[in-house]
Amino acid sequence: MVDAAKLVIGMDGGGSGCRAAVSTLDGTVIGRSESGAANFTSDPEGTLASILRAVTELAESIDQPIDTLLAAPAHLGLAGIITPDDASSFAQRLPFKSCRVSDDQLTSVIGALGDRDGALIGVGTGSFIAMKRGDRIDAIGGWGLELGDQGSGAWLGKQALQRFALVADGLADPSLLIATLMQRFKKDAGELIRFARAARPSDYAQFAPVVFDAAKHGDTYATRLVSEGASYFDQCLNSFDLKKDDVVCLVGGLSESYALRLNSAFQEKLSEPAGSALDGALRLARKLASKG
Repeated sequence: MVDAAKLVIGMDGGGSGCRAAVSTLDGTVIGRSESGAANFTSDPEGTLASILRAVTELAESIDQPIDTLLAAPAHLGLAGIITPDDASSFAQRLPFKSCRVSDDQLTSVIGALGDRDGALIGVGTGSFIAMKRGDRIDAIGGWGLELGDQGSGAWLGKQALQRFALVADGLADPSLLIATLMQRFKKDAGELIRFARAARPSDYAQFAPVVFDAAKHGDTYATRLVSEGASYFDQCLNSFDLKKDDVVCLVGGLSESYALRLNSAFQEKLSEPAGSALDGALRLARKLASKG
């Protein structure tokens, strides 16, 4: 049996699934597992079930009793953890002997930047921007689609469908972007309304590639949307007063689409992420272990 004192557990949970890994104290990953969605805000009970399933499969992956893993220090970065009370109350429900829970922004920042100082743009279905200097991390955004998420896939998709509605009302000119969306909804305003009535951010985000493709082909409104998203990220980075040696990393499904649309001063600072949010969770778990 492996000594639990020589292991740490990291988990990264979100709407697309829960990813888990176990590593030795020197950072060598010896096992991985995945399970279902783990967004605390939308489904706390489902998140708990996904975590328990992931740690069970993790134990099986290294042929160890589950009690061994539950005795190891663990850090879990979960989507939907909004307040310290969320984190502490949920941590108390978990069976780990020693664990910390945080939002997934923290684990993304630590995973991407590692020991480096700089900024991280996380842009996929949602968006957030963070600055790390030493042990201090300051974040912008992460408000969700109703209040923000500028530049995100969900934001692009929702803005595009609002434009579709204006064109359908004869208040805006048609374009390649709108023609593509009209095909998707069969030129049926009722179908668009039914979609919007129940749409989640991930549903809107499915139209982000359509926006970028239309922009690539010169669609004026799509180009304006993408430029507005990039300008928002530039504004956030400007507010951080980046230093000479600071790096800028982008993560998320739209990171490549935005990388070369940033201000040239920020493009010069672009650097590949050191690791993933799961790597960040493992790094924070090792820090927890070092504190005893």
